[in-house]
Amino acid sequence: MIERAEPAEAGEILTVQRAAYVTEAQLYGDPFIPPLVESAEQVRRAVESGTVLVARDGGRIVGAVRGQTSETTCRVGRLVVAPDVQGRGIGGALLAALHEEVAEALAFDLFTGHLSEGNLRLYRRHGYRETRRERMSDHLTLVHMRRLL
Repeated sequence: MIERAEPAEAGEILTVQRAAYVTEAQLYGDPFIPPLVESAEQVRRAVESGTVLVARDGGRIVGAVRGQTSETTCRVGRLVVAPDVQGRGIGGALLAALHEEVAEALAFDLFTGHLSEGNLRLYRRHGYRETRRERMSDHLTLVHMRRLL
């Protein structure tokens, strides 16, 4: 089941987020990537100010995604799925649900790291196309992607 997050769920969302991003931190050799150092208060503010959807398995939050809309573009962020349930289509379902939830958006923008092949495949399957690359450091290049409606 996918539904809008509540501010009181910020701690549980953060727990899933941290678990999901550990492999990214290992992949890029950086334990201080923003999703790992974000606070529960920052997550709560994101829930209050944007569109945050959560996927539930029973009463447990197993995934989340954020959308922040500006004019006709939705910036997608923090698409996370708990490691023990990855590969079951939850990430794709969250992304599709965000596209439906923010129906007024004409474009969806996101970015991921160049080594994150699973993420890149998922986004391409959902209609995202690479728009540019941004070198952040010797070990990280961000791949910016956009989905037009």
